[in-house]
This record gives sequence, structure tokens and C-alpha cells, in this order.
Amino acid sequence: MPQSTTDVTRLAARDPARAAHVLNEVREAALAGRPVRVAPRPVIEASWERMRRQGVDPEHDVRAVLLSRDDLERRRRETPLRHVLPVLREGLLSVADVTQHIMVVADTDGRVLWREGSPGVLRRADGLGFELGAHWGEDVVGTNGVGTPAVARRPVQVFAAEHFVASHATWTCTGAPVADPRDGRLIGVVDVSGPLETMHPATLAWVGSVAKLAEARLRELHLTSLEQLRAVAAPLLARLPGRALVVDRDGWTAAVTGMPYVHRVALPVEPVSGHVCLPVFGPCAVEPLPGGWLIRAADRPEPARVTRIVLDVSRPRRWSVTVSGDTGSWTHELSARHAELLYLLARSRTRTAADLATDLFGDPHRTVTVRAEISRVRRYLGTFLEHRPYRFREGAEVELLLPDDPADLLPHSTAPGVVRDRRAAVPDPRAQPPEPRS
Repeated sequence: MPQSTTDVTRLAARDPARAAHVLNEVREAALAGRPVRVAPRPVIEASWERMRRQGVDPEHDVRAVLLSRDDLERRRRETPLRHVLPVLREGLLSVADVTQHIMVVADTDGRVLWREGSPGVLRRADGLGFELGAHWGEDVVGTNGVGTPAVARRPVQVFAAEHFVASHATWTCTGAPVADPRDGRLIGVVDVSGPLETMHPATLAWVGSVAKLAEARLRELHLTSLEQLRAVAAPLLARLPGRALVVDRDGWTAAVTGMPYVHRVALPVEPVSGHVCLPVFGPCAVEPLPGGWLIRAADRPEPARVTRIVLDVSRPRRWSVTVSGDTGSWTHELSARHAELLYLLARSRTRTAADLATDLFGDPHRTVTVRAEISRVRRYLGTFLEHRPYRFREGAEVELLLPDDPADLLPHSTAPGVVRDRRAAVPDPRAQPPEPRS
């Protein structure tokens, strides 16, 4: 028998049936709490532990209700993934059809929005419930190539019995998350799937590379939209006295006048025309423009008086920071890295760059990376985040909202400080496995 997961991966490329048999023995032993000769890969073992905690039944194939046609079309219209379908098709479909795979594109909830490829494999996918509108989030169908990459925030290949639910053991799937390049938020997952005999180790790098191409295309589209907004803004700003800037609907700056350039402005969740108080700028007048907003800052900027900062990491993949005071409030959604960084600051209010580097990367010497990330955070938090040492603004009440289950604390994170807190609050799931869901 192979002695490592690397050996199993190599075996799968030569003899998928034998590798699947080995992994089935590994799965059965792991779920029964018996010693295993070949440990599951860390990303798979972590997923299995999440499934046990959530009570997913490994022997029962659970399927959520499919989206209606109207809901499916609505999600297709709203997702940024619609802009990169040509990139995904060009990068994946030509090879997928030859190798008897299908391409699947899912949104942040794990709902299948598009599905194309080999007709024969599409029919086999139907038998697994891998259909348009199906819910393939990890908490619904267990470890898989759509839900697990969304949680792990990295490309993941799930082969045969690495799937938590036994009925998926005849399948292999490789998925990669696609993030919004503007802020790092997850916008969906692209997956290549097929029968287990089609498994190849190179598929992981292939799918991950195409996902990065999709992100690059989204970045190009964003830069193009800013250029278009800049053309509208330039003559307008040329006529205005004082400090002003034009931003797109997400707060990215197209043009400025009378002030230093800033990359992004933290806007209210639902900006409206009128007077608002914005971080860094203080009181401002906001007016709508085609594709964005005109922001005119007060001639004499006033320091914002903050009374409360709420960091919300209680919801999966929906992290945010809300700042409120006597002049109003605003909320900014956080990328995975910034959620980790602000969580660590909220847990220990005063940190040096070396402290944060240790807790983020396990290396106190990576201070340059930490300072770069802090600089990006200050683009929207401004003086609400102080430095030397790093800390939230003095006098502000800081509230940290955590998930009900400590195991769901930033589940994507491998930052040592986050992993330490997660493990300190979570008992060993193998000690008392929960009752399976009916």
C-alpha cells in the first residue's frame, strides 16, 4: 500500500481504480476513528473535520432544492463571473471535452450557474445531482471541488473517496476560487469534474491558472471602466474649487483635484446624494454621476469622531468592518487577508509589525508584507487605525462579532494566530462525533 498521499496521487495517474480503493480504505478508517496507514491530505482532513462538526451524514446523499429558472437567471445577471465566461470556456472547455470532463461555474453560495462539456459526463453528473441550480456548498454535499475551494480559498482537487459523502466516490473534481481583484472578495468557483478514471494531477495547476486568468480579465475590465469614468470626471473637476474626487460605485478613485490621490474611498453601504461623513475626508457632499459619485470635501476637514468600530467575522465569507459615531456610520466588506489582520488586532489591541507577521505567516521577519497590507487597510480605515504600534483608534469602542461555532472562525485561514484561537476553542471532533443528520 502507498505510504503517503503523494504516493496515492502518483498511483491515481497510473491506476485510478487502485488509488480509489486505497482512498476508500483511508476514508473508512478515518471516519471510524481507526489508525490509518496513509493520512488524508491536510486540506481534505480539515474538510472532513468540518463535515463531522456540522453533522453531514457521510452515507446519505443530501440534495437541496434546485434554483428556479428565474432565480438562476437573476444570479447569472448579478454575478461578475458572467464577464469572464469567455476566458473560462477558452481555457477549460477545449481540453475538458477531450478528457471527458465538464466545466462548472458556481457562485459564492455554491450554486451551479453554468455547466458545459462532454454530453456523456453531463448525464452522469445529473445522477449525482450536479445540475444547474444545484447547491454544492460544502455544508450541503460535503467535501467537493466546488464547496471546499470556497472555504479553503485555494485550488483543491478531490478524488474518489476523498469526497466525504460515499455516493460521490466515483467522481473526481478540481476547483479553484475566483476572487474580485478589487478587494479580494470571493465571487465564485470554477470547477472541472468527471468520472474518477479521468483524474490527472496536472488538472489542479491547470484549473488554478485559468482562475487567475479570469481574475486578470476582471482587473482589465475594472481599469477600463475607471478610464471611462475619468473621461467624464476630468472636465467636471477642472471647474470645481477646493478638494474633490470622482469614484466608481465601489469607491475606487477615477480622478482628484485639490488633494493627494487616494486609491479607494470607503463609501456607505448604500450611498445617496447629500451630506455624509467619510473616513479620512470628514464631512462631504456626495452627488451621483454615470457610473460613480462626485465627492466634494469640506474646505476645512474636521477629524471624524468615532465612538464604535464593529468587526464582523461571524458569517462565512461575509466579513466586514463598520465604523459609527455622531456623524453617521459606514461599512466596508473585507477581503480574506484583511479579515485575518483586523481580527488579530481586535484580539490584541496593540501589535508591532513583527507580532502581526508571526501571527499571520509564522515568520516575524515578514514585516514588509505586513506594512503593505496595513497600508491597504488604512486606505479605507484612515486614521481609525493607528501605527507605532498598530492599533485601533484610541477612545473607540471595538466590538468583535464571532461565529456561534468557534470552528467557523475564518475557516479559510491558515494564519498561525487564527488557527491557534480556532483550536483553543474547539474540542477534538473525533472524541465525540455528532449524530448524523437525517
